[in-house]
Amino acid sequence: MTECIIQGPCGAVSIQATPTGICAVRLLQSDTALKAPTTALLNAAAKQLEGYFSGTLQAFTLPLVPTGTAFQQQVWQALQQIPFGETRSYQQIANAIGNPKAVRAVGMANSRNPVAIMIPCHRVIGANGQLTGYAGGLDKKAWLLQHEQQPGQTRC
Repeated sequence: MTECIIQGPCGAVSIQATPTGICAVRLLQSDTALKAPTTALLNAAAKQLEGYFSGTLQAFTLPLVPTGTAFQQQVWQALQQIPFGETRSYQQIANAIGNPKAVRAVGMANSRNPVAIMIPCHRVIGANGQLTGYAGGLDKKAWLLQHEQQPGQTRC
């Protein structure tokens, strides 16, 4: 596995890849030394994330290879169907995967998404429209959602 660390508008972003695809994107909680991409795939991922952050990219076109259970994979596939700038509730995702009683399980799968932003778990909100947990922090989730409504914002 290879890794690079780029500067995002909300702090450092770690990107990890296997030879076959991107396996992790994490918003880091503290400032971390940047690390240049060392492979073509990491370079492409860094460029696409920079495009997303600048407001010029709305859809990622990289191979993603997150590790998870079959259920988690199903949820993550559903998350990738949420259009840029839109949100869905946990209930809507549970319905989309044909398991309307799995709302809590959807929440758990969402929280274990290893490929933040590219698999847009930040687009999932509570049924009442409120922001709920986000591994990168609710401030970053709020920024990502606002950024998708008004692309090209500056920093968090």
